[in-house]
Amino acid sequence: MELKFFMYELVSIFLSLSLGFFSLTNSNPTSDHFLDCISHRISSNFSNIIITPNDASYSTVLQSTIQNLRFDTPETLKPSAIIKPLSYSHVQSTVICSAKSGLQIRIRSGGHDYEGLSFTSFDHSTPFILLDLNELRSVTVDVDDKTAWVESGATLGELSYWVSQKSNLLGFPNGECTSVGVGGHLSGGGYGVMARKYGLSADNVIDAQIVNVNGQILDRDSMGEDLFWAIKGGGGASFGVILAWKINLVSVPPKVTVFSLSKTLDQAATQVVNKWQYVGHNLSEDFFINLIVTPVSVLDQEENKTMLVTFNGLFLGTTVELMTEVNDRFSELGLHETDCIEMSWIESVVYYSVYLRGQSIEALKERIPWPKSYYKYKSDYVKKPIPEETLEEIWKRCLEENLILAIEPHGGRMSKIDESETPYPHREGNLYIIQYIMRWNEEGLDAAEKKVASVRMVYEKMTPFVSKNPREAYVNFRDLDLGTNGNACGTSYLQAARWGITYFKGNFRRLAMVKGVVDPTNFFCYEQSIPPLFFV
Repeated sequence: MELKFFMYELVSIFLSLSLGFFSLTNSNPTSDHFLDCISHRISSNFSNIIITPNDASYSTVLQSTIQNLRFDTPETLKPSAIIKPLSYSHVQSTVICSAKSGLQIRIRSGGHDYEGLSFTSFDHSTPFILLDLNELRSVTVDVDDKTAWVESGATLGELSYWVSQKSNLLGFPNGECTSVGVGGHLSGGGYGVMARKYGLSADNVIDAQIVNVNGQILDRDSMGEDLFWAIKGGGGASFGVILAWKINLVSVPPKVTVFSLSKTLDQAATQVVNKWQYVGHNLSEDFFINLIVTPVSVLDQEENKTMLVTFNGLFLGTTVELMTEVNDRFSELGLHETDCIEMSWIESVVYYSVYLRGQSIEALKERIPWPKSYYKYKSDYVKKPIPEETLEEIWKRCLEENLILAIEPHGGRMSKIDESETPYPHREGNLYIIQYIMRWNEEGLDAAEKKVASVRMVYEKMTPFVSKNPREAYVNFRDLDLGTNGNACGTSYLQAARWGITYFKGNFRRLAMVKGVVDPTNFFCYEQSIPPLFFV
């Protein structure tokens, strides 16, 4: 069996290299060919749809949803044209004309890709087109059926808002950053504050519409169960352009309870975090507590710093019910009724967004972006509690490097779903996920290199305390340090497996096999796209 798989992979390498060689030696990709093609296919008002570098609005549109300023510099490779489709036929035309012209394509819904892969490229040999789905943002809610169709260009905030306008007893297990685009969020899995109760966002997807490499629009029936499985967590833009998703809505109570409780190291924060490691994943599925660990100045003195740990909680119930759970299971938290706030579920979406906190729910539909900055993120999964003395050492390193940690629990529904049910494999056995957050405002390459080196150093020091064989990572926290495809459209399965297994574990092979069937020429390719694996 192992020899058979090895032979399959040798065939995959040969075919991938052959396809890459063919595309480089037998095509003459030019943006002029593309623009001529798409202008003929979009017969009217194409000036608002097709935007070239010669248009005055080009820079504004390109920068509109870029979150990571590391990829908004004069040196950043920019698209030959930006297409802002107003209909599904515009998306079909973009795919068809890009393929005919030999151009690569980048697909952007919200612009939050940590490494900028949804709007830029690192391949200087092949021009690319940016397909910006920002205007495809409708949300259609069916209260009786408890479902909704949401287009990929909608934000998580818009999705939550329009669901709440139809019923205060229905919600959706979204991520916390409300300016994230639905397309990227769902295609990578989508972790949020109700994941312990209802699983990932992608676990609640029941249908989708996708434009394939031939420009056809497929739904679940016509795309088949293998492709439908792949797009629910297999990472964005490897298999086609996902236009819209049909989702199951979930039940939420009339009132939920939230709190944010902060403790410094002098207030026994480390001891409370240590206890949380043992109970956070085992609490009631209605109860979610994450941790944000932040370096802060004491008395506004820059030279006098400590770590502040903020425990953010969401309980799908009343304060009285929450306090019963806390007193029984996690009294070390030191939570009091006065720390708790009861509100509607949709108000908790605003509360948990952090940067919108204090605003009305109307802010969710105004597409207010997360504040932009330069940043580098990395991620880890933890399967065994980290010793308390080690936590102290971690705080010290983070303090020295000015690094923030965001830590979120698993358990509950997340542990009950088999790791092969969707491409997201980080299920049973994971206590929590850590996100290493390095943000800065200084411009320039020197500042970036220093900050990126700092977060890599802390990540390396964490090696003994996190998942192993493989060391796992979350694809929605994109990290090119894990590896890239090199020549994005000519990579082999074995080369891509270096990063693919960290995101998808054993599911990576199946993803590559699906890719080999639905996109054998690897048209939808980028630095960490799924490569085709051919079985003969």
